Amino acid sequence: MRAMRAAGAAAAVLLAAVSLAGCGGDGSGGGPAPAGATAPATVTPPTAPPAATPTPTPPTGTPPVTAPTGTPPTGAGPTAPSTERLLRVTRSGGFAGRTRTLLVNGDGSWTLLGDQDKELRGGRLDPSKLEDLRTALRTADFAHLPRRTTARPPVYDGFTYSFAHDGFEVAADQTALPPALSRVLEALPGFDSA
Repeated sequence: MRAMRAAGAAAAVLLAAVSLAGCGGDGSGGGPAPAGATAPATVTPPTAPPAATPTPTPPTGTPPVTAPTGTPPTGAGPTAPSTERLLRVTRSGGFAGRTRTLLVNGDGSWTLLGDQDKELRGGRLDPSKLEDLRTALRTADFAHLPRRTTARPPVYDGFTYSFAHDGFEVAADQTALPPALSRVLEALPGFDSA
């Protein structure tokens, strides 16, 4: 008997809650129920929280697509040879007083520039010549070379060379070139425009 009374009391509380929530007995959903009307016996279950949106999965056999991280995978090397500047040598003076600049890149490509940086010619060192140049540059030890070597007495129609490599710049008159810089010049293609 007690169980029946408890069930009846629970139903009455539920019915009162539905009425207070503004559900009309006429099914209109708004305003108070008319006098003498009874609320419908159906109860709407509480609303469940929205389910998480499922992440789409690729079709079977298709690898998932991942965004690049900007860091190459371990063991991956550069895809193209280095075009970083390896050496810049400028020759100035001489009888005609012309300036020529030779630019050599890490991949062996080179460009000879004339006055006003006009490109005169270019090419690529063969691998053995490029290795000779790299060896001469290592042997020269630019960090410990004098920054300027001048001939005594000066040679007025001679050439002056300026070398820029690995963050260092050194210059020398042609008759006062240290042997290490002479070896660097021997590995280069030359300063003639033809």
